[in-house]
Amino acid sequence: MNNITTGLMKLGHEVKVLTIFTQKHDLDFDCLPPKYATQTAIEGVFVDTSINLTDAFSSLITRDSYNISRFFSPDFDIKLTWLLKQQKFDVIHLESLFMTPYIASCRRYSHAQIVLRSHNLEFIIWERMASGTKGLAKRAYLKYLSRKLREYELAVTGEVDGIASISADDKKKYQDLGCKKPMTTIPFGIDISDYPLEAADEPEISLFHLGSLDWNPNLEGILWFLDEVWKPISEMYPNLKMYLAGRNIPDDILLPEINNVEIIGDVEDAKDFMRSKAIMVVPLLSASGIRVKIIEGMALGKAIVSTKIGAEGLDVEHGKHIMVGENAAECRESISKLVDNPDHLKEMGRSARKLVEKTFENNHISQKLENFYNQLIGE
Repeated sequence: MNNITTGLMKLGHEVKVLTIFTQKHDLDFDCLPPKYATQTAIEGVFVDTSINLTDAFSSLITRDSYNISRFFSPDFDIKLTWLLKQQKFDVIHLESLFMTPYIASCRRYSHAQIVLRSHNLEFIIWERMASGTKGLAKRAYLKYLSRKLREYELAVTGEVDGIASISADDKKKYQDLGCKKPMTTIPFGIDISDYPLEAADEPEISLFHLGSLDWNPNLEGILWFLDEVWKPISEMYPNLKMYLAGRNIPDDILLPEINNVEIIGDVEDAKDFMRSKAIMVVPLLSASGIRVKIIEGMALGKAIVSTKIGAEGLDVEHGKHIMVGENAAECRESISKLVDNPDHLKEMGRSARKLVEKTFENNHISQKLENFYNQLIGE
C-alpha cells in the first residue's frame, strides 16, 4: 500500500490516505517520515476487528459475511463522509476487499471512480482452508464462511468501477466468475534501490521462514512443513538449521521439540535477517493472491522453495527463479538440490533478482496504475 502511495506521488499526483488501524496493526505517527505524513495528510481510525463470538454466530442468522462486516466502523464511515464532503477526488482507491463496506458512502458523497485493489480472492483462501480441515464441524463452518465470502465478492465487483488485481491469475479468476468490469494487473511493486545486494559474508546455508503466524494460512503451512518436510530433511542433513521469524509465533509451535529449529520471533530488520540466511521457504497450502515476501526474497537474491499455492500469481520458472513443489516429497527434493549444489543456489538467486528488476519495479507499476485511472476517468 505504501509503495502504491509513494509511486503515485512521485508521478505528481495528490494522494490522501485514510486508513484503519487495529489492535493487531497499530498506526504510529511518530514512525512515519515527516514528508510522507505531510504529503498524504494521513489520518487513521481505530477499528476493533477482534473476533466477537456473538457477532460471528449472529451472522449465521443474518447471513452477513462476518469476515467483512467486522471491518465496518461507524467512526470510520463518519470520518470518510466528512472527508468526501470537504474534498473532491478523481479516484477512490480501496485497498483490499475489507474496505468495500464503505462503497455506499463513497457513492453518496463523491462522483469519483472507485477502484478495488484486490490483494486476492478471499473466498478461495477459505475454500482451501476448509478442504484441508479434518474436523467436521470446523470444516462445515469454514465452508459456510467461504460461500458467504464468494457471494459477497461476486456482488461487490458490480459496485466498483474497476479492479486492479495483484496478479494475472487473479484477473483471470475474476473473468471466469463473470466479472465484466474494467480490470488491470498491478503486482506488488518495490523500489529496487531499497534492496541492495551486499557483498558481505556468505549467508549461512540454512532455511528460514519469515511471516506472521497469527495469519491462519501461514500457521497451517508452517505446521505442515515442519512435520512433512523438515523432519525428514533434518535426518538427511543433521547439521542443517531452520529459523522461524515473524510476529505472534504461538507457544505451542515449540511442542514437540523439533531438531535444529530455532524460533527467532519478531526481527528488527527483515532485510538483514533474510540476507543472513540462504533458502527461504514459503509452504502455503490455502492462500490466494501474491506473496510479497517471495518478491522481497527474490530482490535480495535468495533461493526460494515454495508450494504451488505459495508461488501462485508469480510468472516464475521452476528451477530457474524459484523451486516449486507440488507436495512434501517435491519440496524435500528441491531443498536437497539446493543444499547439495551451492552454485545452483547462487545462480537461482541471481536469476530471481533479474526477474524482479524487470517485472516488479515500482515506477513502472505506478505508471501502469496511472494509465488505468486515466482510462476510467476518460482522460
